[in-house]
Amino acid sequence: MRWKRVLLKLSGEALAGPKKTGFDEATVKEVARQVKLSADAGVEVGIVIGGGNFWRGRTSNDMDRTKADQIGMLATVMNCIYVSEMFRGAGMKTEILTPFACGTMTKLFSKDLANEFFSQGKVVFFAGGTGHPYFSTDTGIALRAVEMDADVILLAKSIDGVYDSDPAVNADAKKYDTITIEEVIEKKLAVVDLTASIMCMEHKIGMAVFDLNEPDSIAGAMQGKINGTIVTV
Repeated sequence: MRWKRVLLKLSGEALAGPKKTGFDEATVKEVARQVKLSADAGVEVGIVIGGGNFWRGRTSNDMDRTKADQIGMLATVMNCIYVSEMFRGAGMKTEILTPFACGTMTKLFSKDLANEFFSQGKVVFFAGGTGHPYFSTDTGIALRAVEMDADVILLAKSIDGVYDSDPAVNADAKKYDTITIEEVIEKKLAVVDLTASIMCMEHKIGMAVFDLNEPDSIAGAMQGKINGTIVTV
């Protein structure tokens, strides 16, 4: 199995490494090294990054949800600017697209522009989520995957796949090698949030979940070698 165009989701927390906040440079450089292997081989790579290393606003009851989500969108923009620069330092060409204007720091998203950047061999960062509150970066990557006709969504997490219960709590939790998106929704397994799951189901976008910290897991996943869980549609 070989993908032509993939969208990779990275959590902000994962990029923070053991510090749990901000950036861990060694982690980001390792991600860049692995992505470059596939980009050099002709895989078209789009990236969405969460903002949890800077902001977890929705856990607070003391702030208006719309404002909290807007701060979260800006956190994802900061993450993409940083990671994009690290990718450039590794020898890749990159562009950052947002659904709202950010001065000269990013370009305004359009499908045509993103496709043009892909055709130029650039790694495209989709920052800012959907541009609207009440939607997570899970929904953001599902939306972009549908719009960009991606072959698959790759979810690099701090866990090595999808389980029937939380393995941190249940030592007998069962890991799935493959599972359908319908089962994910029915069993409320929260691979991505419900809105994103339904979008993927309706538009036939498969997902793969794997451990970011496993050696060469991103490079392998981009070549279709999933040592985790494949979510089929």
